[in-house]
Amino acid sequence: DLLDPERIIQCPLVKHHRIRARRFPYHLVKCKESNPEIAKKLATCPFNARHLVPQADLSSHIVKCNDRAFMEQDVVSRSCEPPQEQLKDGSTWQAPPCDEDWETELQEGSESTFVW
Repeated sequence: DLLDPERIIQCPLVKHHRIRARRFPYHLVKCKESNPEIAKKLATCPFNARHLVPQADLSSHIVKCNDRAFMEQDVVSRSCEPPQEQLKDGSTWQAPPCDEDWETELQEGSESTFVW
């Protein structure tokens, strides 16, 4: 199951590293720091930062990447929503009336004193 946090994933930097899916992002950061020469040769997928592929293979990966569909679907769904500016300008919310008048209360002076 792709959503199982306990599934084992192979590290793209060091092939004998096997990591649980829930720890994979943390492992990538540390493994990149520990192996900078290998990390320089790899490119990060624009659709999923967990996908590290050789720089020469990046274009073919982008075409085949499964996460590309999720990104495209998100872009399409956002284009169907009204722009945020229209929502802000068209707001009809008004603050409820307030019966408090702190200025008057200060001038009248309260007879009771505050005791801690």
